[in-house]
Amino acid sequence: MSIRVVIDMNLSPQWVDALARHGWSSTHWSTIGNPGAADEEIMAWARSNDHVVFTHDLDFGTVLALTHAAGPSVIQVRGQNVLPDHMAEILVAALKQHEPDLASGALIVVEETKCRVRILPI
Repeated sequence: MSIRVVIDMNLSPQWVDALARHGWSSTHWSTIGNPGAADEEIMAWARSNDHVVFTHDLDFGTVLALTHAAGPSVIQVRGQNVLPDHMAEILVAALKQHEPDLASGALIVVEETKCRVRILPI
């Protein structure tokens, strides 16, 4: 697996271990950047460091749509319970299925019962 993931502040750092158990390299933003950083700063870091942004925040998709950016790829997890013990299997299945899209530029919205993919730019 080639994609690397930066996990947004609004998701638990537990996601790092959950993704690692399935072979995915990830870093929680709190370990590399200012916890109060604006979404644009996280996106700029992800683009510069070849990472996919993993978030529970709708703003990242909005930024991609408004700027017509070709990257970075963003995975948005949606639902009431977005903790790894509830959503890890669903997220890993989406990562496996859509890795080529994420590598080339995509916005992927993962929910408990469905997954939507938008190829970038939007």
